[in-house]
Amino acid sequence: MAAVTGPLCTWLVAACLSAACDADEHKQKHCCPGGSGAGGGALFGQGRERRRLGARRRGAARSGMAMAVALQAERSVIEKKKPDIKQRRVVVTGMGVVTPLGHDPDVFYNNLLDGVSGISEIERFDCSNFPTRIAGEIKSFSTDGWVAPKLAKRMDKFMLYLITAGKKALENGGLTEELRNELDKTRCGVLIGSAMGGMKVFNDAIEALRVSYKKMNPFCVPFATTNMGSAILAMDLGWMGPNYSISTACATSNFCILNAANHIRRGEADVMLCGGSDAPLIPIGLGGFVACRALSQRNSDPTKASRPWDMGRDGFVMGEGAGVLVLEELEHAKERGAKIYAEFLGGSFTCDAYHMTEPHPEGRGITLCIEKALADAGVGSGEINYVNAHATSTQSGDLKEYEAIVRCFGQNPQLRVNSTKSMTGHLIGAAGGIEAVASIQAIRTGWVHPNLNLENPEDIVDVGVLVGPQKERCKVNVALSNSFGFGGHNSSILFAPLK
Repeated sequence: MAAVTGPLCTWLVAACLSAACDADEHKQKHCCPGGSGAGGGALFGQGRERRRLGARRRGAARSGMAMAVALQAERSVIEKKKPDIKQRRVVVTGMGVVTPLGHDPDVFYNNLLDGVSGISEIERFDCSNFPTRIAGEIKSFSTDGWVAPKLAKRMDKFMLYLITAGKKALENGGLTEELRNELDKTRCGVLIGSAMGGMKVFNDAIEALRVSYKKMNPFCVPFATTNMGSAILAMDLGWMGPNYSISTACATSNFCILNAANHIRRGEADVMLCGGSDAPLIPIGLGGFVACRALSQRNSDPTKASRPWDMGRDGFVMGEGAGVLVLEELEHAKERGAKIYAEFLGGSFTCDAYHMTEPHPEGRGITLCIEKALADAGVGSGEINYVNAHATSTQSGDLKEYEAIVRCFGQNPQLRVNSTKSMTGHLIGAAGGIEAVASIQAIRTGWVHPNLNLENPEDIVDVGVLVGPQKERCKVNVALSNSFGFGGHNSSILFAPLK
C-alpha cells in the first residue's frame, strides 16, 4: 500500500503547489494591477510582482522536478516488486472428474483406453417426441460426503458436479482438510466455469411462476448463475484468492484453466482449482440443440453416434459432467511433497470473428490460437507429439480443426491425434476439463486412447496421424488440448512431463 500511496501523495502535493501558484498569479493580475502609486510607482510595483512570481515559478519547477524524480523512483520500486512470470512454474497436482465413464480419474481413463462408450439412451425424462434421444448421460451419481444434504436438494446439478469434482481433485492431490488448514487461504482460488449454468433450477422457477411468484425457489437466481458453483466451493473451503467463473460456451474449461494458471504465474495465487461443469440434459437443453440442428440422430445405435472425422457423422452427442484440476506453483508443491502429474506450459485464446456456430472456412482462428499457445509455452511445433482434439463429430468443425493441426504439426511423423468425445459425447463447458485430465493421464501412463467409430475417414484425413480403434503406446513429450465454442471462441492449452 505504501508503494502506491507514495506516488499518489507526491502527485497531490505537486498539483496543490501548481494550483496555488496559478491562484497567486490570477490574484496579482486582477486585484493589484497598479502597485502602490501612479506613474513610475506603478511600473516599479509591477516589476516587483513579476520578480516574485518568477521566483515562485522557479521554486515550483524545482519542486516539480524533485517530485518527478521521486515519482520515477517509486515506480521503479513497484516494477521491481512485480514477479517474473517465467520464474513461476505451474504444475498439476490433482484431478477430479464426474463423467458418463466414471467419477475417478483412473477409472475414467481406463474406460477410455478400453474403448468403452458412455453414450446411451436418455432415461432422465421422456424424450420420445424428440428427434434425438441419446446422450452421454450420467446414470449413477451421489453427493454423499461431498455436498451437505440440505444444499444438495436445492442446487442445480451443474453445481453438484462442480463441487464434487472439485473436492475429489483436492483429495486426489493429497490436500486433506488438515493440510488445507495450513495453507495461506488468501493465496488459494477457485475458477471453475460453466457454459449453461443452472438450467434446471431456472426452468423450474419459470414453471413455478406460471402458478405464482410465491411458489418460486428463493435460490433460483443465485443457483442459476454460472459463478455460484465456484463461489459456494470457495466458501466451503474458506479460500479467499481469485474466484469467478468464465463462460465461453464449449471452450469454457480451457479458458478457466489458462486464467487460473496465469494467476499463479503472476504471483497472485499459489493453488487454484480450475475447470468446468455443465448439466444441460433437460428437455429445454436437448430441445435447444435440436433446434440448432447440431445433434446426431443415430438413436438406434447410441455408441456409434459420436464419430469424429468419419464420413457418416451427423452431428455431436450431448454429454454432462465436470472436470477439475488442482494447479499449483512448483516450489509450493515441492515443499508440501505433492505428487506432480504434469507441468502446465501455457496456452492461448483467439476469436474467429466470423460466425456464431461455424468455424472460419480457412481455420484462421484455430491456427492462430495454436501458434500463440506454442509461443506462450515457449515450445516449438516439433515438440508436440500428442493432440487431444476438440473434434465434436460435426461436418465442418472436425475438418477445419484437422487442417489447422496438420498445418501446424504435419511435419512431425510422431504426431498422434484423438478425440475423447467419441466416447463421452460433448460435455459442453466441461469438455475441456475432462479432456485436460485425459491429456495428463496420457502423459502419466504412456498410453493414448483410441478414436471410436472411425470406420470411413474423410478423404482429406491421414489415418496415420489419427489414433486407431485401439489404444496406442505414446511417450508424450508435449500434449496440446483444444477446445472451441459457439461464438468463435478458440482455446489451446499445453501440458508436459515435469523436467
